[in-house]
Amino acid sequence: HFALAKEVRLSEFNRLVHSFCLSEQPLEPRDFEAARSVMGPLLIGEGQGHALLLAYEHGSQVPDAFLLYDLHPDRRVSLRAVKGSYVDGQPLDPEHAYETLWMQIAVVKGTEDDLAHAFRTSVLEHMSANRESRQPYIFYNTWAFQERNRWWNHQTYLGSMNETRILAEIDVAHRMGVDVFVLDTGWYEKTGDWRVSGHRFPQGLAPIKAKLDGYGMKLGLWFDPLAAAESSKMLTEHKDCLTSWKGKVSEAHPVWETEASRRLCLVSRYREAFAQELIRLVKEVGVTYFKWDAIGQYGCDDPHHQHGTEANTPDERANSYAYQLGACMAEVVDTLCAACPEAIVDFDITEGGRTVGLQFLSAGKYFLINNGPYNHDYDMPVPADGNVNLFFFPGPARGWICRYPLPYDKWIPSILFLTHYLPDDPESSQWINLASLVLGQNGIWGDLLRVSEEGVQRFGETLRLYKQIKADITRGTLVRTGEVSGSPEVYEKIDPDTGRGVVSFFAGSAGRYTYVTRTPALSPKFWHNDAVSVTYDKQGRAHIEAQFPTAGAKLVFFGVTS
Repeated sequence: HFALAKEVRLSEFNRLVHSFCLSEQPLEPRDFEAARSVMGPLLIGEGQGHALLLAYEHGSQVPDAFLLYDLHPDRRVSLRAVKGSYVDGQPLDPEHAYETLWMQIAVVKGTEDDLAHAFRTSVLEHMSANRESRQPYIFYNTWAFQERNRWWNHQTYLGSMNETRILAEIDVAHRMGVDVFVLDTGWYEKTGDWRVSGHRFPQGLAPIKAKLDGYGMKLGLWFDPLAAAESSKMLTEHKDCLTSWKGKVSEAHPVWETEASRRLCLVSRYREAFAQELIRLVKEVGVTYFKWDAIGQYGCDDPHHQHGTEANTPDERANSYAYQLGACMAEVVDTLCAACPEAIVDFDITEGGRTVGLQFLSAGKYFLINNGPYNHDYDMPVPADGNVNLFFFPGPARGWICRYPLPYDKWIPSILFLTHYLPDDPESSQWINLASLVLGQNGIWGDLLRVSEEGVQRFGETLRLYKQIKADITRGTLVRTGEVSGSPEVYEKIDPDTGRGVVSFFAGSAGRYTYVTRTPALSPKFWHNDAVSVTYDKQGRAHIEAQFPTAGAKLVFFGVTS
């Protein structure tokens, strides 16, 4: 019998920051007495010196539940299938096996914090056989400049997608410490067949891959897994896999200034063909990082795929599709990684209505935030130029938005929620972005060719130090003091077994601020930027004093050699 109980949600979409965020909801005795139902997917109990965790694999946005925990007045809990887990008349025989969702049950001696640490370690080290998805690489993505080029320079999204520009960016990215260089949309000739654009890259990606190899960097590419161009071989061979919705088959639509495409269903025979296409690209092009975009939870109620028949209602088929989607996505990733263990797949959840849960994390990772809220999120008019983004300028505001979901790290390591920060000058903004990204989100994007020489060196030197302790920071659980955008706002990620890690200080107001680490920190090997002093107490905890002449960020690395 556990006196304390809590629901932990992974898929609550927070409109304020336009992002999925962790939500922890304490469950009171009255919730059990009223026989409420809660979504989870994590349910926590604590009492009598132990803590208990129940979790199930799936993903859907709160409150769109496919499974629910039913609470009972005697404090029992049962897990109930709500929708989508089967369709009426679904065959069950040796040729049509039924596979249940997996569940996790854990009990530890101690408190909820001990339980969270154990679960987080399991997610990081044991949940997925695809080990590359758990590595703390530094990622760069071309999209931010493509978007700026469209709205600020009044050119096209794909105007910068060419060999000359990309090779120049790679030189700067290498000097800044980037490990994975990602070409976003436009590298391909057409969706579905995913061949390199001969128009934008007459020599293919071979020169780009050669330069990346010379620097020890990895190649990443953007994909819309459901898109197949009208003239693609993939569409020709999979016409029966076209999505349909309410009796209307997918029609052609433009995809980022490339040939019009139609939508194919992953809960059909098409997913195996898509997996093989990704494997081909690893072998022929050398890509090892795959960014997946534009997969909504709902999207197909066709009666001829693998989520119901004409004997089922459209709603049944739609729910079955949505229920199976995350598992089918994970199946594609696992097929790819079994053939190419060096591969990483991340799924873009920068918009609501996407599958967010443990299911996909068992195979890959998430791409969490694009530019955050839009004008319409805040009931503001769209500017005359049509650009709806609010947070893609240098300065502190984007950092507030991107750091807001970091509390996920209590249960799910922040390394699994890729988020990109800006390297743009001035120096004050660069420190804010560096102190943020090293907490685990590990992404950079922007106009690399306009970053000052001093800024490039600042990123390169700081990330060189970060890489000495990146594994420790990844293992260390996040401790946050203060509120996002408050003064001070402090983050600690120190591995208790090594004393190595990081403390990031942010302040919106000038002044002197102090902080004492919760975890003993390694001495005397530490590094910090300007106006910071560090001393230690008898327990080995670091006492940090930071002077802020203006708003900005301070950064302390423990366990590094300058």
